Amino acid sequence: MTILTDPPKESFRLSMLIYDSRYRSTTIQIVALIGVLTLVGWLISNTAQNLADLGKEPSFSFLFESAGYDINQRLIDYNNQDTHLRAAFVGFLNTLLVAGMGCVTATVIGVFVGVLRLSNNWLVARLMTVYVETFRNIPVLLWIIFTMAILIETLPAPREFRGENPAAHMLLGDSVALTNRGFYVPEPLFSRSLGNIHLFGNSPLRFDVSLDLVAILAVLISSILVARLIGRRADRIQAATGDRPRTWHWRLAVLVLPTVAILWVLGFYLGYPELKGFNFRGGIHMRNSLIALWLALSVYTAAFIAEIVRAGILAISKGQTEAAAALGLRPRLIMSLVILPQALRIIIPPLISQFLNLTKNSSLAIAVGYMDITGTLMGITLNQTGRELETILIGMLIYLAISLSISAVMNVYNESVKLKER
Repeated sequence: MTILTDPPKESFRLSMLIYDSRYRSTTIQIVALIGVLTLVGWLISNTAQNLADLGKEPSFSFLFESAGYDINQRLIDYNNQDTHLRAAFVGFLNTLLVAGMGCVTATVIGVFVGVLRLSNNWLVARLMTVYVETFRNIPVLLWIIFTMAILIETLPAPREFRGENPAAHMLLGDSVALTNRGFYVPEPLFSRSLGNIHLFGNSPLRFDVSLDLVAILAVLISSILVARLIGRRADRIQAATGDRPRTWHWRLAVLVLPTVAILWVLGFYLGYPELKGFNFRGGIHMRNSLIALWLALSVYTAAFIAEIVRAGILAISKGQTEAAAALGLRPRLIMSLVILPQALRIIIPPLISQFLNLTKNSSLAIAVGYMDITGTLMGITLNQTGRELETILIGMLIYLAISLSISAVMNVYNESVKLKER
């Protein structure tokens, strides 16, 4: 009688790490990781030794020394006696400002151009094609300098607004002045202001938060949430009865009336710029460097976004358009209600890359004198202190943090528009 038994298990041997396919891939990965870590460790050690030989041991104490230079465009209080860390913080906020403005403007222009490129009107479609091919095939640095030159050379000087018969005039009821020194626009003010909150005390990262702005944002967010609840209630009624109640007037009232009420309570009014002496005073001053950088980055990135939007729309089956048209929808409603919502699932991933490119391209601001994080920390601070390694390292980490934050926010939105499978 024969008895079948399992073959004896083979004992583990070191040679199996190389010759056994079950362990070989893991062995190779571990060896590669050790090699990479060894190389990184050698680079760090060699850099530290070279800096020590030069008498420049790595140190970040320079961040707390007086900066000694001014920053023309800034969102928070700053003077030349503040520290380099404070100057870097101002530059960081300037980077966020131009990146945020650029992403919003480029998206609006890109969607508009991308849709028009598919227009049945031959002239409109060709004009949009010329726009896309022109802007995306010329380096963005040239567009930035070109835009700056146009603003300086074509706009009037402040002195031309003076006199009984001035050569230049303000716009929109004498509320906006476009000059070769920048744009002057009305400033929101409050006669019954709630004041400010001072954060971080007297540290280099200190800044004030307007309680008026906090109150307005709180009312706006609450209004939006209530409007969404009204919309969801209408959806439930429609699902149960087949009839959708008219809610647009309620939602509009919820959005507008509370906002108007809080503005009235705070005594909202606009502070207009006025010509005093040799320049305008009052209002918000947006310097030419900011305007040039913002416009150039927006129209340049919009050319790429337009192609992304066009590709996303073309990826949607024509049957969707034909079905919507058969139901009697107009072309504008077909695009906004049927095509674009589906195309977003295709558009969002490459759109994230364009937002990241715009943010990183903002480092070219130094070409027109806009003081972002590159101009402050990796520009003047680097030249004054001679701390190349430390300033570049901090700058790289800041851009990495900004890029990862943009990716995280956009990925969350991308998940929300994905097709939910049952």
